[in-house]
Amino acid sequence: MRDFLPAEKARRESVLAVIRERYRAHGFDEIETPVMEEYSRLHAGIGGDNEKLAYNVLKRGLDAGAIRGAADDPAGLTDLGLRYDLTVPLARFYATNRGQLPSVFRAIQIAPVWRAERPQKGRYRQFVQCDIDIIGDASARAEAELAVATLDTLDALGLEGGSIRINDRRVLDWMLDSFGFTSDERPGVLITIDKLDKLGPDGIVAELRERGATAAAVDAFAAFLRRPMTLEYNPYGERQIRKALPEGAPDEIVAHLAGIGAAVAAARASGIEGDIPLVFDPFLVRGMGYYTGTIFELAHPSVDYSLGGGGRYDGMIGRFLGQDVPAVGFSIGFERIVDLVPERTDAAAPAVVLVHDRDVSEGELLALKAVLVGQGSRVRLEQRTKNLKALLERAASDGYTAFATVAPGTTAEALEVKSLA
Repeated sequence: MRDFLPAEKARRESVLAVIRERYRAHGFDEIETPVMEEYSRLHAGIGGDNEKLAYNVLKRGLDAGAIRGAADDPAGLTDLGLRYDLTVPLARFYATNRGQLPSVFRAIQIAPVWRAERPQKGRYRQFVQCDIDIIGDASARAEAELAVATLDTLDALGLEGGSIRINDRRVLDWMLDSFGFTSDERPGVLITIDKLDKLGPDGIVAELRERGATAAAVDAFAAFLRRPMTLEYNPYGERQIRKALPEGAPDEIVAHLAGIGAAVAAARASGIEGDIPLVFDPFLVRGMGYYTGTIFELAHPSVDYSLGGGGRYDGMIGRFLGQDVPAVGFSIGFERIVDLVPERTDAAAPAVVLVHDRDVSEGELLALKAVLVGQGSRVRLEQRTKNLKALLERAASDGYTAFATVAPGTTAEALEVKSLA
């Protein structure tokens, strides 16, 4: 959990403003949910490993005896917890407020979440998530809308050239079943497959054998990984998808995935045939247990890690509502993106430091400040110091672009504003 000095806070807010503006331009509406949810909801078995990282809140009013008596039962000690993502709160929000929302609801959530992570570069215990979700639309249009809005936002931030890796959890299940893996060993197999980029085919096969996975299934999987491949290029679409899968992939799922690509291509028409910023990856896993269909991750050529991701979670809302509702979401990894965004050079409102002598009256200073603020400037008052250079350097680092000196009797018309550049 970190502090942010004024310059960094301003930079973060500038990036967030762009994200909000682009999300809203694509028809999404921002909501807000409490930072805490009920313990039972956060630990309902839908949050994957994140449930183990949740910060739980001790029940109020427990005495020493009650704490000792519930020492082996966390649910007896806590009734609330800090949210570890924004998807579980959204599902509860929709179930609670459904009657006041449109049949297809497009939500923006931009807010901090908390996980008891081991702190390291790029991984924090408090961090901001930027989510967009569509609830109530089971068609490929929903995934396409999310993809287009996310890529447009990346472009608006000056990070052109992004792409989205895409897969479907139903494809993964079908593929593992076709190889002969049992349903009991499937979760462990998916954990191993998720390491393909790091371990390579040989490493994956070796780890599956070490896990004791069904030998014939591992052999079939190994043969598939080592199958001969042609070098022909196929843009995202049915041909690319089928070529990446074993024979006999379910037509309905392939059509859904291809439909996403067709819609994205239409929205981002560049005049270049086959120029669709989607890549089908049959081994994309994503670890959240609530995904039921399409899954995706955001990639950018400047880095070798994902900048966000999401997927379809059609079964989650039904846990709270008693009736299944289709839902799909995409989250931008704000903490990863903010460090990549180039410094913005957009024209901003003038930011002026008024450096005044000690003997200038408070009334004069506030009157001058009010005039400049009324003209649209951002204004800071600073008393002159012996080291004027250090004062101005600090002001510049805080985003101020100009300064003026103020002596007793100085009027707004007489101010000589000078650049800090």
